[in-house]
Amino acid sequence: MANGVFYTLFQNSAYRAKNRFFAQEIQFMLFGKYINKYYAKYCWLFLIGLVGLVAVDVFQLFIPEYLGKLVDMFGGGTIDTGALKEIILGVMVVAFVMFFGRIMWRLSIFNASQRIEADLRHNMFLKSERLSQRYYHENKVGTIMAWFTTDLETIEEFFGWGSVMLVDAMFLSVLALYKMFSLDWALSCILLIPLALIIVWGMLVEKFMALKWEQRQTEFDKLYDFSQESFTGIRVIKAFVKETQQLHAFAKIARRNKDANIELVKVSVIFDAIIEIIISAIMALILGLGGYFVYKYVTGSPVSIFGHTIDMTAGELITFVGYFDTLVWPMIALGQVVSMRSRSKASLKRITNFLDQEEEIRNPQNAVVLEDVKGEIKFDGFSFAYPNSDSNVLKNISVEIKAGESVGIVGKIGSGKTTLVNTLLHLYNVEKGKVFIDGHDIMDCDIDSLRNAIGYVPQDNFLFSDKVKNNIAFSCENLDMDKVYDAAKFADVHSNIE
Repeated sequence: MANGVFYTLFQNSAYRAKNRFFAQEIQFMLFGKYINKYYAKYCWLFLIGLVGLVAVDVFQLFIPEYLGKLVDMFGGGTIDTGALKEIILGVMVVAFVMFFGRIMWRLSIFNASQRIEADLRHNMFLKSERLSQRYYHENKVGTIMAWFTTDLETIEEFFGWGSVMLVDAMFLSVLALYKMFSLDWALSCILLIPLALIIVWGMLVEKFMALKWEQRQTEFDKLYDFSQESFTGIRVIKAFVKETQQLHAFAKIARRNKDANIELVKVSVIFDAIIEIIISAIMALILGLGGYFVYKYVTGSPVSIFGHTIDMTAGELITFVGYFDTLVWPMIALGQVVSMRSRSKASLKRITNFLDQEEEIRNPQNAVVLEDVKGEIKFDGFSFAYPNSDSNVLKNISVEIKAGESVGIVGKIGSGKTTLVNTLLHLYNVEKGKVFIDGHDIMDCDIDSLRNAIGYVPQDNFLFSDKVKNNIAFSCENLDMDKVYDAAKFADVHSNIE
């Protein structure tokens, strides 16, 4: 009666522990308002991968069982050829299922992770096109490029390998524990405490690792920014013979980046090392206690724990060790998932902040679509100050330019010549009733039609990594080749291109 009550209490405790375990697994997943939709969008790929992973997890647990049967068979001195054939056939089936199961989950889960990365990058690029000039004045290109590269790759890694490790940590560990309890629940109970330490340790380290990853990414941003600025301004650096000075500055930034990486690696190594120590201690405990239980059973005096007699054979010990050996990977994977999730959470936070940026330049309601623009321009008491600046770059400008007139604007550097032209393109929000084209307030105009009506040559020349033809025809899609030639001749570069 007492044994029955104890076993019932154990079952209830195991059920509650299982619920807590699954709740913790859900917590290990990555959620955010910009990625939650991908779980539904690519659920079919994740489901195919899940089927393949679970099939591999289930069938690989037959291997310890077959090994245990072989040990008991050979240890007994007699070989049952029928049973031996069944074992050989079973191993072949397991190998076949595991082979195709692994192909299935690799093709589906990694496919989904790559698609998620591509979709996120596409959305980020669309967002970057809608942000105002002010945003790019306040944020360096190197930092933005880090979001588009390393941060997205970190998230892709979590959805790829992270999903695999998470499923293994969830299903394979539960299946292995079930097999271990089915074989000998008393010995399995003894192992629960050190196994729980791994989960507790992971929860303690996760936030600290996320902080270290964020610090590492910040230093990487600085290194990226400095490199990008140095390459862009290399002619100025050489002209002023500042190579040595730039080298020292680069070495200082690179050293800080190296230190941040080392700090992150230290935390990761310590975390993994402690998990390895716990796993090794559990294996030593299994071999020590299990060997003792087998010895006592063989000598005719089996050990009894909580009224439960442990009658374990050598083959069953091998099977139990095999189950635990299968459980080792999910435990290690759990640690890696903690590390990976910490990094991906920090990266997702940076990407979310980017996607949350307010789009300052928007089309107004009932926007006026400009058609047949004549080109009459008017500034009426126009003043302008850059965002986060207290001083006006332009102050009380009033000028009217008739259609067809050619006007040159001269002034010293920083007097606002370029700013005046940029306001015509609605690159900045300006006060209503101050800037007009053909009598229409530019703040009431449709942005695309406004910019399509203006031919703009910026003072900073730039060529895209594309054909010369495509650079010339950049402003017009499907431009006729004859017009491309005419434009090149008009700009007096046709002979240089040929």
